[in-house]
Amino acid sequence: MSLPLYVAALDQGTTSTRCMLFDREGRMVSLAQREHRQHYPRAGWVEHDPMEIWDIVRRVVPEALTDAGASPSQVVGLGITNQRETTVVWDRHTGRPVHNAIVWQDTRSSAVLPAVAADMAESEIQARCGLPLVTYFSGPKVRWLLDSSASLRERAERGDLLFGTMDSWLVWNLTGGVSGGAHVTDVTNASRTMLMNLGTLDWDPELLAAMRVPRAMLPEIRPTVSSFGTTVAPIAGIPVTAVIGDQQASLFGQAGFDRGDAKCTFGTGGFLLLNTGSSPVRSQHGLITTVAHAMEGEPAAYALEGSIAVAGSLVQWFRDSLGLIRSAAEIETQALTVADNGGCYVVPAFTGLYAPHWEPDARGVIVGLTSYVTKAHLCRAVLEATAWQTREVIDAMNADASAPLTRLAVDGGMTADNLLMQTIADFLDIPVVRPMVAETVSRGAAYAAGLGAGYWPDRQVLRRHWRRAAEWRPAMSAAAREAEFARWRRAVELAIGWGA
Repeated sequence: MSLPLYVAALDQGTTSTRCMLFDREGRMVSLAQREHRQHYPRAGWVEHDPMEIWDIVRRVVPEALTDAGASPSQVVGLGITNQRETTVVWDRHTGRPVHNAIVWQDTRSSAVLPAVAADMAESEIQARCGLPLVTYFSGPKVRWLLDSSASLRERAERGDLLFGTMDSWLVWNLTGGVSGGAHVTDVTNASRTMLMNLGTLDWDPELLAAMRVPRAMLPEIRPTVSSFGTTVAPIAGIPVTAVIGDQQASLFGQAGFDRGDAKCTFGTGGFLLLNTGSSPVRSQHGLITTVAHAMEGEPAAYALEGSIAVAGSLVQWFRDSLGLIRSAAEIETQALTVADNGGCYVVPAFTGLYAPHWEPDARGVIVGLTSYVTKAHLCRAVLEATAWQTREVIDAMNADASAPLTRLAVDGGMTADNLLMQTIADFLDIPVVRPMVAETVSRGAAYAAGLGAGYWPDRQVLRRHWRRAAEWRPAMSAAAREAEFARWRRAVELAIGWGA
């Protein structure tokens, strides 16, 4: 009797890292997960320790196999998915990072944006890479780091330093590190650096010059589903058959393989992706153009994306920094005790506003406070902040797309909050649908790895794995919806004005 075979997903996220094994039916058979520390050295700065994350990977991969009772030979492929724009620079000879990872939420690179714009017009940058010139993406983070130290720039230009998003850092270590590790990335992660040309799917010499990033630092760009090497550590012999950025992995896990498929993930932030097919669509309404995935030997699939910086992290701030709730789940319990927000609105522009505004200097505000407002009203306003930000992105998506969305598929940890899901349906005026597996990022990485390993024959098999778990339909009057939206937009104007 032959032993069962599995695919593995290594999901390196903003707050934790997990390894999961999946069977041929797309069911999770084991999970190992650990959190890592968040470092905030200054206001607006967010860092992670890459060595801490690698140490966690060295623990969770063996744990996941042990929990499943699986040997390495039973794992036919490993898919890696990751927080995307977070930037790591390390020494190729020692394997040590030269600085903590600069996280996607970090805004320190605002200091270098005017110099970049002086070298290349913002419109030309966006035409080449699909991204606005803002602090979110990796290129300005690398330039800030190299500009901060003459010795670092000299080492980078000599070829002694390597750059990558978190996927590159992990693949390099998994496949041997200083002893021949593969320095690679995939097109989805490369499309978040502001250094890759969307047309050629290769590093753009003019963008590299504008960002002052030496070509010698950069990883090789490969299709999402292709060979990335074989693991050496912490367990040897597992083929790495896919690498995909976390939000693109979520779209893949929702079986969003075709033009017109869309999803929104509600986690630390909120991320709406719409598959636009084999041609990139240039947004006219504040969205970004990115790569959805690329199968080896096939044209790339592109997507429009609306990124919300603060969603679940607002609930976390409410719990950890303000101490107004004891657990994330309590925010729904509190909010259900009142019928509305009591006239209070929260705009969580902790690190500026992302899509569709792209206002890096905006700052968070709470408006409409009166003596009538209670903690319960604030809890409802916190949930509504995620729903209203989603409405703004959906409006931009509908304006850019050839046909408006008629339903929204959702996933991520916040989808466990039924009140939030109902509020989103009310504010968008379309049904909101959650699949049986709400954590689709890991599943998407596993799907991609399984396709790369031949574990599944094609994407249609994976479509049949999708099952609906819950659906919320709008129940709010149009008049109430638009009146509340007008008040929300006034609050956003105040957040933008406060940072001006």
